Amino acid sequence: MVTRNTSNRLGSAELINKMGTMTPAKVEYAKTQRRSVKRVEPHVRIRYRAPFALRCGALLIDYILIVLILTLSTLVARMMGGGARMAGGTAEKIGIFFALVAAVLDLVVLAGLTGKTVGKWTTGLRLEQTDGNVPGITRALLRHFVGYPVSIFPFGLGFLLAAVNPTGRALHDLIAGTVVVREQGAPAIAPARRLAAQQASRSGVSVKTKVESPS
Repeated sequence: MVTRNTSNRLGSAELINKMGTMTPAKVEYAKTQRRSVKRVEPHVRIRYRAPFALRCGALLIDYILIVLILTLSTLVARMMGGGARMAGGTAEKIGIFFALVAAVLDLVVLAGLTGKTVGKWTTGLRLEQTDGNVPGITRALLRHFVGYPVSIFPFGLGFLLAAVNPTGRALHDLIAGTVVVREQGAPAIAPARRLAAQQASRSGVSVKTKVESPS
């Protein structure tokens, strides 16, 4: 027992002496190395640019949905005598009202809270802010009811900007601070990380890459 206690005291004394001989720079370096070992590199989700053809298809679906309600109300109004009769005029007003409600629900509420309109949900696209979050009601309202008219006004050039812009953003996206991306099943690692893994594999170094499933 005496020998064991003596050895423990000697070991503790040696450890204290070693720590005492270390300079503050060495201590800080050791702490930095310890933290760097525990740090895990975050996985960066890649945003895939939405093809211009799919964006046109999504816009067409949203347009058809709204126009279909107006068309049905117009047909009902014609069958009831058009605007010449009270019933016909009422049918047209109800149709316009429901079309506006559908436009607000589709282009503002759904787009703001989920990032998807009916057209974007059908074509597998998603609307989001430049930082990856859902746009919110205000941005969706600004994009569709202010940005769309501005994009249409100069001969539709605001929409065509999405075809030539490297980020795929149209004029109304630039106004509202949004971007349309393509839906993916799971996040992927950043291109720089993939390139480093490929170079390491070519040099014979084993590199493990972990891709987390979406929560």
